[in-house]
Amino acid sequence: MPSIRWSIDLGRFGGITVRLHVTFLLFLAWIAIANYVAGGVRAAAGALALILGIFGSVLLHEFGHALAARRYGIRTPDITLLPIGGVARLERLPEGPAAELVVALAGPLVNVVIAAVLYVVLRVFGGSAPMSDASLVGGNLAAQLLATNVWLVLFNLLPAFPMDGGRVLRAVLAAWLGRSRATQVAAAVGQAFAFVFVLAGFFFNPMLIFIGLFIYVAADSEASTAALRDLVESVPVTDVMVTDVRPLHLGAPLSEAVELLLRGSQKEFPIVDGLGRVVGILCREDMIRALRTHGPEVPVAQVMQADVPVVLWTEMLRNVFPHMMAGQYPALPVVDGSGTLVGLLTRENLAEVLMVHSAMTDGGRRGAPA
Repeated sequence: MPSIRWSIDLGRFGGITVRLHVTFLLFLAWIAIANYVAGGVRAAAGALALILGIFGSVLLHEFGHALAARRYGIRTPDITLLPIGGVARLERLPEGPAAELVVALAGPLVNVVIAAVLYVVLRVFGGSAPMSDASLVGGNLAAQLLATNVWLVLFNLLPAFPMDGGRVLRAVLAAWLGRSRATQVAAAVGQAFAFVFVLAGFFFNPMLIFIGLFIYVAADSEASTAALRDLVESVPVTDVMVTDVRPLHLGAPLSEAVELLLRGSQKEFPIVDGLGRVVGILCREDMIRALRTHGPEVPVAQVMQADVPVVLWTEMLRNVFPHMMAGQYPALPVVDGSGTLVGLLTRENLAEVLMVHSAMTDGGRRGAPA
């Protein structure tokens, strides 16, 4: 899964990049303003502590997923914090339903522990009703954080894929239906919840509209990705690579790449040395940046993406699929046994293959006898 756009990098912790989505900032601003209106500067100062507590609770929730995934040898490149919780972007899906179940439940379990500790503290030092002062505006800080963590547990365990509860549902269904079919069912359930959230948002809280839209889009994206993963299991790279590719010599000027870009449909250009071996790749975005900073006569070797992994034409698509979906590279060069360029594998072409495959599958189902 590619990283989420409109996010601000906050740094790296434990080898994981932490990002804050701009909508999370809007949510926190709403809490601060509401507290200021209700109680002035003092209440706003208390809201700052609450904001930091919410931030920490959500972050620890996502690190719960990341640490559980690390147990199965799965890296987590980054964590993005959103108003509905957060997203820990795993390098790959856990192998098997049991592993996915553990990873999915690890995040809510962290919030259960935080809530339990706060509950004990409030019972010991604050009386017999820890939840009685749990308002987001003007309440006791510990009670507010207790309510926040309870809400995170309950909300994330709703079977609305791709939230944690939806992933639990998929893990359970996958034991009987297989991962691809289980994802389709879980995504459909998630989209049904999304419609409920949007409808409720018109009558209760407009924030629910945003949450519903996010769940719907994310569920649809997960279902499409699962279908593509199912496809790549049995497809060789040579079946989906682009063969009509114009490479560029590493000494060629940028103007030559721009001319090829404007004259044809190719957007990514493999860069080769004098022996025809691939040494890098130049995409459209690289060209635009280089034109602004270096001008059209700069050699492509100075502005290309170097150290791009190459794909052997004998490989199956499943071996290179994680690299493509991670969003690190716009395209991967395909080479033969001698290292000579024979094609190009692009995300755009993979998407086209998926659309054709889906259309053929749907047509086959409609054409099948009843």
